[in-house]
Amino acid sequence: MSFRGMPRARSFAKPAQRALISRETLHVDGLQVTVLRKNNRNMYLRIKPPYGAIEVTAPARMPERTIVDFVRDRRGWIDDALQKMAAARSRTFASTDVDPAVPSSSIAATGVEEASAHEEMSGFTWNEQYIARARQSIERQIPGLLDTWTPVIGRSPSKITVRAMTSRWGSCTPKTARIRLNLQLGLMDPKFLEYVLVHEMTHLWEHGHGAGFQNRMTDALPNWKELRRELNKCTIFEVPQTRN
Repeated sequence: MSFRGMPRARSFAKPAQRALISRETLHVDGLQVTVLRKNNRNMYLRIKPPYGAIEVTAPARMPERTIVDFVRDRRGWIDDALQKMAAARSRTFASTDVDPAVPSSSIAATGVEEASAHEEMSGFTWNEQYIARARQSIERQIPGLLDTWTPVIGRSPSKITVRAMTSRWGSCTPKTARIRLNLQLGLMDPKFLEYVLVHEMTHLWEHGHGAGFQNRMTDALPNWKELRRELNKCTIFEVPQTRN
């Protein structure tokens, strides 16, 4: 299950995949910009989640001044993207139901400015402790959720796998009835794990997200669209690969 909400890496155009010639760092009006030089004909700007790393892909012989002007011309878009990513980070663990040991859960999502002020001290970074906590949390919740939702959905997964994901909260293979859940859900508000599980279990009946899928979701979980909107406003923190 992928989502359209923030954060997502964005670019002004999709560059062709070309070999990297060099990498350098520029500082433009307080912004740190990574410049990747390739045999491109045009320049491309990308803001990478979750922390808003700014990356420019530029032609090999492009003058530095041209790159700086390119970034300055797009400063408004950059600031908007960075603000949205900061808000998404602050919301991800902002719940009284989140494990208090997760640093970011101490930040209420009351505004980007407040979240940014606490970013250095309370920013979330994956480590072995959090990986273990997340996995244990999901494994503890799953049995009860399956007991609740299997009779409602009418089908159950053959296997549930918990894994690190970079762009999805969950996925389902209807043919094998296997469901995969994003490890990060174990550290977030439990309502999101429940929503993602119900979403993926519904795919055991409906492969796409058409009317049939939406009707089943509404019958099972009437507030699912609201939960989807909330989850779209959270961010996925990349985690080191772990064994399933």
